[in-house]
Amino acid sequence: MRKIRVMVVDDAVVVRKIVTDSLASDPEIEVVGVAANGRIALQKIPQINPDILTLDIEMPEMDGLQTLAEVRKLYPLLPVIMFSTLTERGGAKTLEALSLGATDYVTKPANVGSVSIAMQRVRDELIPKIKIFCSEKAGLKPSPTAKPVPAAKPIPQKTFTQKTPKLPNQRIDIVAIGVSTGGPNALAELFPVFPADFPVPIVLVQHMPPFFTKLLAERLSSKSQINVMEGVAGKALNPSEAWIAPGDYHMFLEKNGTSVNLKTNQAQPENSCRPAVDVLFRSVAELYGPYALAVILTGMGQDGLVGCEHIKNAGGQIIVQDEASSVVWGMPGFVTRAGLADKVLPLDQVGEAIIAALKTGR
Repeated sequence: MRKIRVMVVDDAVVVRKIVTDSLASDPEIEVVGVAANGRIALQKIPQINPDILTLDIEMPEMDGLQTLAEVRKLYPLLPVIMFSTLTERGGAKTLEALSLGATDYVTKPANVGSVSIAMQRVRDELIPKIKIFCSEKAGLKPSPTAKPVPAAKPIPQKTFTQKTPKLPNQRIDIVAIGVSTGGPNALAELFPVFPADFPVPIVLVQHMPPFFTKLLAERLSSKSQINVMEGVAGKALNPSEAWIAPGDYHMFLEKNGTSVNLKTNQAQPENSCRPAVDVLFRSVAELYGPYALAVILTGMGQDGLVGCEHIKNAGGQIIVQDEASSVVWGMPGFVTRAGLADKVLPLDQVGEAIIAALKTGR
């Protein structure tokens, strides 16, 4: 077994120091090189042969997006985790990086009060992702909840081989989606499939910080026939509309007379997540019972598992993305292994399965 070889690319000396020291604290990781911009990084990659890059977005001479484009040409299988700022500009650049093939992203710790807190944030958020994408390369025991892949937009290869029952012929009044790592690209592939007259509302949780969820909603809406918006407390659900939980807020549903309205709060994170899929799914199960369709797409961890149990116990239906087409088969893997999925499908079949289930129920 050898250590995971990481190269840190960032123009800020302080940030490079925080990241390298944080990574060096893990015995399974080795920082084999640093670079102050993309041009230097591209020169060093063939010399030091890293397993993964952490790549700042804003840099002089050659920024992160330019560097990523070159890395994808020269080293298409090299995982790249973008290091972005928690701002609207940072969010927009991060979404662009994911669409260009970045494997994932981590936001830079800002205004956290001390270097030690910043380092802990890096350890908590960056190290698990590095291990997920590089465990096989380094000969480490692969995570049972993750399948490392080289880029954020995988190509579906095969359907899940386990036999799964057909979805029951029952009415569907809402579609609830949970997704995390690899989600922006998965949603960008899924939403254009939905027709303009999509007959029910969609609510979804994508694990993302503030700014990012609003920009993701705008990007999805621009590519879709239905309107996609960031969740706003008090808004009523309507067909042909999709609402994304706002970053750093749980989103859930509440009955208000004859309508169902969005609610948000900043209660404690669940599964280390806020927004959390479980919070949304529990409310969906409570209000819609057997008339709910839940969809779990690519993502780290097990957020959504308990929520799916609630939906299943209420008589609802569940579609799960398969392992081959997932960037990380954590969330969908947990639901599948728990025996909760009615269908386990490649990403390119999920949209049509949702539409078919809606038509069958009507």
